Amino acid sequence: MNKDSLKIVFFGTPEFAVASLKSILDDGWNVAAVVTAPDKPAGRGHKLLQSDVKKFALERGLSVLQPVNLKDPDFIGSLRKIDADLFIVIAFRMLPEAVWSMPRLGCFNLHASLLPRYRGAAPINRAIMNGDPVTGVTTFFLKQEIDTGDIIDQRMIAIGENDNAGLVHDRLMEIGADMTLQTVRDIADETLSVTPQPDGEFIPAPKIFRADCEIDWTKSAKEIHDHVRGLSPYPAARTTITLSSGQDIEVKIFDTRLLPEKIGTEPGTVVIDGKRLIVAASDRMLEIISLQPSGKKPMEASAFLAGHIPVKCHKSVL
Repeated sequence: MNKDSLKIVFFGTPEFAVASLKSILDDGWNVAAVVTAPDKPAGRGHKLLQSDVKKFALERGLSVLQPVNLKDPDFIGSLRKIDADLFIVIAFRMLPEAVWSMPRLGCFNLHASLLPRYRGAAPINRAIMNGDPVTGVTTFFLKQEIDTGDIIDQRMIAIGENDNAGLVHDRLMEIGADMTLQTVRDIADETLSVTPQPDGEFIPAPKIFRADCEIDWTKSAKEIHDHVRGLSPYPAARTTITLSSGQDIEVKIFDTRLLPEKIGTEPGTVVIDGKRLIVAASDRMLEIISLQPSGKKPMEASAFLAGHIPVKCHKSVL
């Protein structure tokens, strides 16, 4: 099937999906419409913000649909009128069967993990938080249960011991864009083969909530380091720092460094070494490199120490 005759509808919302949409368009494929999230009010003025995918789609002159309810008969009717051959879903909501079962060539998803590992909304964060040495991207055909469909293709990357979620996100975004394009080509050429996912062999990757961001200083330094980088730069790991004055300050922590020193002090105890902010974990010391006090801008630890004398790190009171 040639590029003009294969009609595609693309579903996606954040930046991660834009790279794949761009790769498809730049290769000359026919994207008949884009489906993305409704504009959302943000800031004090409640100005409506468009998704990254919508902004890009409008720049390319594409038709954009923004349903509030994916089961809305008017939305489903609009999709049927397009009469697309293939749906592509990247970083979007879970689709009802009435939508994903519509196109004759199927509906495939790009997921930022090596399925069946890390099914769910936060695969990049969870892989790094768990200290995994590798991750990757998967394309697979959708079915009713989330992230369970037959695998089309996978590509793996290494996770460096100091890589954070932002770095891994950007690498997977580019690799995923290339693999999405290749998947479209294979579907059009009728050359792809699929592999069913094994039953019962998966790790969940649920959405990140505030409670997931709290640092537990009784864990090992490695576990805390992985926790911090798995949440950096967003939504960021959190802790409360008690100052010598007795005041508590909640901070986000973006970057840490593992230190070799063994300790015999209580977890969470702060040690100031010149301009370095060092905290005891359960087994050894961990240096905080950058952080953001509540209501302030992100800063280096040395800048924080210029105005504060921290003595203890502990969980926030939620």
